[in-house]
Amino acid sequence: MFLWQYLTPVLLITLQICKAQKCEEFTDLDLKHAFIGTHLRVKLLLYTRENRSCALQLSHTDLSATPSFNVSRPTTFIIHGYRPTGSPPIWINEFTQLLLERKDMNLIVVDWNRGAANVNYVKAKENTLKAGENLTALIKVMKNYGVSLDSIHIIGISLGAHIAGFVGANFNSSIGRITALDPAGPLFTGSSPENRLDPTDAQFVDVLHTDIDALGFRQPLGHIDFYPNDGTDQPGCPTTIFSGGAYFKCDHQRSVFLYMESIKPNCKIRTYPCSSYKDFLDGKCLNCEQFGPAGCPIFGYDVIERKDIIVKLSQIKTYFKTNPKSPFCMTAYTVDIVTWNQEVRFGYITIKLHSGSKESVATTDHGATKFKKFTKTQMLAHFDSYIEGPVDKISLTFTTGNVLQPLYKLRVLTLRLTPVETKDRYTKIKEITFVFLKILKSSFSLPRPLCRYDFILEENQKKTLRPIPCEDTNF
Repeated sequence: MFLWQYLTPVLLITLQICKAQKCEEFTDLDLKHAFIGTHLRVKLLLYTRENRSCALQLSHTDLSATPSFNVSRPTTFIIHGYRPTGSPPIWINEFTQLLLERKDMNLIVVDWNRGAANVNYVKAKENTLKAGENLTALIKVMKNYGVSLDSIHIIGISLGAHIAGFVGANFNSSIGRITALDPAGPLFTGSSPENRLDPTDAQFVDVLHTDIDALGFRQPLGHIDFYPNDGTDQPGCPTTIFSGGAYFKCDHQRSVFLYMESIKPNCKIRTYPCSSYKDFLDGKCLNCEQFGPAGCPIFGYDVIERKDIIVKLSQIKTYFKTNPKSPFCMTAYTVDIVTWNQEVRFGYITIKLHSGSKESVATTDHGATKFKKFTKTQMLAHFDSYIEGPVDKISLTFTTGNVLQPLYKLRVLTLRLTPVETKDRYTKIKEITFVFLKILKSSFSLPRPLCRYDFILEENQKKTLRPIPCEDTNF
């Protein structure tokens, strides 16, 4: 009895706190609502490190009503896009957890499902302007409470990307950052900058394009625009309509999953400015001197670290390749081949790197490569995984794709595989001093170029070789 006298008040206080901090859920609708049509209603779901898994509803006008909101922290908004079925986005929980793990912030999920859920896309598009006005009013309140506009990061997905643009335009480029994940194309393509996202909407605007031939926006919209896999058909996504709904949304939705992976520490993707995706695949765009000693920009969350250089260089289009599923990051090697065939040969090379029981595969299949006698042919090979240990074997397969012609042989005088990241890092080191290079060489184990000399590749026959030190390497 004596113990309960002390425990009862504590339990009552705890119960009151739980009632005061009722966990809010993202609005869950269904096809019925979408067919009837929904009217815009914006709900603000606040997550912080103190309430990671329990969203609190944030007032549009009184921030003090939600004590978890801390004006001294940076604030990130996530704005979803069109919801034709009315269901909550499948990525909401993981996205919020990744961001809060990365940084202590006020994270606000903008739930405008009532307004985005409508089979009539035109109505949902019209609601983007109203949603932008709603968030503009909120940020004005935040500013009055002492929140710095510099510290605000708005992440907009599809239609949400243009909502972010409308909000940013209302603050005359004062918002710190807008990240647009596959901005919606339908009804926005061809419109003037004031009617869509554009680079002047924030101090820094980074854009990811994954479905430019269907639901996404094709042209650049930011200070830097990323085009993975040329921004069209994403690896691992269905290629026929018989796959159901995934056929329509997979490419578009991939932008969210790529960006979420960029928040993680173990999958960093370097991207390369280029005039075309083909030139990138041909290895013609690996020079990153314009970006300074740190090399070409890393895709995603951390690109903000290169803000000053990127904004100065103005609108940049960059390309990269990804795996079909997580981890999406690939490892790039330049492949230099010199052949000794009397006649010109065209074909494709598949390469496997082996390290013990682990292997990594790359196929140069975007176009037949031309092999001419005594002429160096360079390709860019993207391997599906990073080999941490020393490469003890290289397997190569040469194919032509010509089923009705005799099989060919490729006489290779020189084969050299150079990790692109090693080339970047080695260039930076050389820029410091040659003496320091020797110190670093003895202190760090950088991936080394892999070479073989004078061997024959028979068409459709795998050739396995042990790499040897390259004769002209500086390592």
